[in-house]
Amino acid sequence: MLKTVTISKTMAMPAETVWSAIAGIGGLERWFPVIAACRVIGDGVGALRILTLAAGGEMTDRVELIDHCHRRFQYNRIESPFGVSHYLGTVTVGETVDGGSVVEWMVEIDAELVSQELLDFVHQAITDGVAGLEWDLLESAASSSASEAL
Repeated sequence: MLKTVTISKTMAMPAETVWSAIAGIGGLERWFPVIAACRVIGDGVGALRILTLAAGGEMTDRVELIDHCHRRFQYNRIESPFGVSHYLGTVTVGETVDGGSVVEWMVEIDAELVSQELLDFVHQAITDGVAGLEWDLLESAASSSASEAL
């Protein structure tokens, strides 16, 4: 049964800044509280991301698409402790009229039995991760500004 989870968040930072972080493939351990470590093998499309969960276990993503023109990133979760047969994540970064950005993170999940508990977990994990991304970028910008002031 195919289910979709979608998160959308507007950020007060340029789309290119947000896109650069996402297109960089790694760093998810800084954004997602449920991820303890993120290791990247390879570069660009075809690269693998090995994610160690804070609660134990690992997940592996294969990068399927990095479209810089449309700021679209897609990954396929090829290994997961959650027993899903299909997990495709798509992240798109758009521009707002005031120079900010909007991040849309969509996940398609297919499993013989997709529980509401799993959907809620994915929704919360992505929500927390996108908020963590924003926090990380704001913190980096503040650090850069402080360094430049010195």
